[in-house]
Amino acid sequence: MKEDFLHYLWKFQKLDVRNLQTTNQDSLIIHQQGQYLKLAGPDFFNAQISIGNQKWAGNVEIHLKSSDWYLHHHERDAAYENVILHVVWEHDTAVFRQDNTEIPVLELQSYVDKLTLQTYQSLIKPKSWIFCEKDLKNIEGFLLQNWQERLFFERLERKSQFIYDLLAETNNDWEAVLFCLLAKNFGLNTNGDSFLQLAQSIPFSIIRKESFEVENLESLFFGNAGLLDGEKEDNYFKDLKFRYFYLLHKYQLDKATVFPVQFFKHRPDNFPTIRLSQLANLYHLHQNLFSKIQELRIVEDFYQLFQVTTSLYWQNHYQFDKQSPKKNKRLSSSFIDLLIINTIIPLQFAYAKSKGEDVTEQLIYLLSQVEPEKNSVMDKFVFHGIKPLNAFETQALLQLKNEYCAKSKCMDCSIGMELLKTK
Repeated sequence: MKEDFLHYLWKFQKLDVRNLQTTNQDSLIIHQQGQYLKLAGPDFFNAQISIGNQKWAGNVEIHLKSSDWYLHHHERDAAYENVILHVVWEHDTAVFRQDNTEIPVLELQSYVDKLTLQTYQSLIKPKSWIFCEKDLKNIEGFLLQNWQERLFFERLERKSQFIYDLLAETNNDWEAVLFCLLAKNFGLNTNGDSFLQLAQSIPFSIIRKESFEVENLESLFFGNAGLLDGEKEDNYFKDLKFRYFYLLHKYQLDKATVFPVQFFKHRPDNFPTIRLSQLANLYHLHQNLFSKIQELRIVEDFYQLFQVTTSLYWQNHYQFDKQSPKKNKRLSSSFIDLLIINTIIPLQFAYAKSKGEDVTEQLIYLLSQVEPEKNSVMDKFVFHGIKPLNAFETQALLQLKNEYCAKSKCMDCSIGMELLKTK
């Protein structure tokens, strides 16, 4: 049993409240269970109860065992001095305030319906994937839809913190933040950190100045990624290397040290050479990119904006000195979808929040136009009866799996709460 289940019982008064008694056999009446704020200090604030003929107002603390009070050192914390009731599952020791007055105790196990307890135990019983996997298909659609919206924005809030950190590093330059985010997501999971380090190693003012020559951007990207190290007979390699050291000298830059980029286990179209060339061409074609994305509202406009390819050299190369059949390597729609999900949406959310604007409906509408993500987590949800229709739903389900299911936070989950009520 977990403490959050006891919080649930107290918050929603899932008790037999008739003839409640403290462990000292005093009658207990609950007038207000208090506010569940999840802050430091007691669990429920401003509760109102009557013990015997005395009415009390104050806070309620909840533990699995009474002795947890001392295990958590509450006897040393003045914030717990105004606790009027100690709610526990098992009473194993008396607890005293600093003035040596005993805190009344309510032992819950005597007042919880057996069916409620069985439902909870069934819910948290280990399953092959998540606790409620067998019940997912029975969840009412309206509840799931509302919960998904909250999950989606929780995920955006988490992603926003990284954006605000980048904003502080770039002196509040949103264009520079976009460049860093795009670089990270062009690198995908394997090279994302390397590409981010690369982007952070080049002042964005230089990207602005050199964007009119795509070879200069490529030389900076490839050079800082370590792809121009050594010697090759390839003329394009030699040209980029010459440009790279010229630009280092021109802007008084040091050669960056980033995590080595990886080719291994990538499809050729995801090789770092191809992705960096596409990123360079994106910034060659579009100056003030952040301003442009703020004006777009539908997926087709983003597909048009990101219709970029590699430089001519990379149309018949994947690596230097190794020629390959010619191919126009444009960003695919599925790759652009990833950019919308992981770059555009979080950035638009963070920017609107910084201006005090509400773009809730706009972001949901945009992401609802994007195809659902395909990964092992979504495959599991589909298997258990929840088939996401778009990327808005897959992002919500990822938040559900990672932040609730994986952490066994059933009592904080609308699905878990609903299952407890309906079983």
